[in-house]
Amino acid sequence: MTVSIGRVGIWAPSFAWSTPDALTPDALEAVAELDELGFGALWLGASTPDLVLPGALLAATSRMTIATAIVNVWAAEADELAASFHRVDAAHPGRLLLGLGASHAPVVEALGRTYTQPLKHLEAYFDGLDAAPRPVPGASRVLAALRPKALELAARRTAGAHPYLVTPDHTRAARETLGDGPLLVPEQKVVLEPDRTEARRLARRNVSYYLALPNYVRNLQLMGFTDDDLTGEGSERLLDALYAFGVEQIVARVAEHHAAGADHVAVQVISADTDVRTRVGRPSRPQWRTLAAALL
Repeated sequence: MTVSIGRVGIWAPSFAWSTPDALTPDALEAVAELDELGFGALWLGASTPDLVLPGALLAATSRMTIATAIVNVWAAEADELAASFHRVDAAHPGRLLLGLGASHAPVVEALGRTYTQPLKHLEAYFDGLDAAPRPVPGASRVLAALRPKALELAARRTAGAHPYLVTPDHTRAARETLGDGPLLVPEQKVVLEPDRTEARRLARRNVSYYLALPNYVRNLQLMGFTDDDLTGEGSERLLDALYAFGVEQIVARVAEHHAAGADHVAVQVISADTDVRTRVGRPSRPQWRTLAAALL
């Protein structure tokens, strides 16, 4: 059985930017509040293969799923990750969703690995998870997938796909590729800053990080964006497509993803308190309360 994640979750990388033993009382209170607010899942920006962070967050909650989104498959052997999964799952049955991905060339090369044939590497990694002494069930894992071949792999070897930095049009195309059945969980960036100029500045600061990563740039090009859209801090057209500004637009954008075939939308708050470039941030608790009132 696929792990239960509901219709809307929160994508919050700030938890992954500190080590589990450095989780502050505020952070633990924040994840407990997310649980109480009713979100179906918390999606972490990343997790180390020991899965200590997801375990700590699961221990601070009682209901919702914690999804790793993403464990870098170049960073650990499959049987080691499988052992970690079963250790955490045994303590919190059915509440851990293992998000996996091939990451990006600069990240992998920083690990001292050669980033080559990522789809082939992913396929072999799934073979390893299946062959581990205690395999990770396909229903307990999802793949960070963007383009058709990766989406097809997600449909064959996992519960479904978790596309990042996408639009409802991408969600529609992804559903066509996946077909009926597999989970489709797009991430959606939102800005609740009331000042329009500041809101767009925050979005530009955020998107500039992703425009330096070739995988995202190539996918955005396939989605119809031009070099003019993808240089510097991005065009106005790009910002309007990737970010939802204000409660009314956020509600409409999440509904667009659902109408396009998404099973669950992972909403990420972009604010002055969180900067992906420096990996500094704190939980967006006031914004999460606003989103819960509007979306749940």
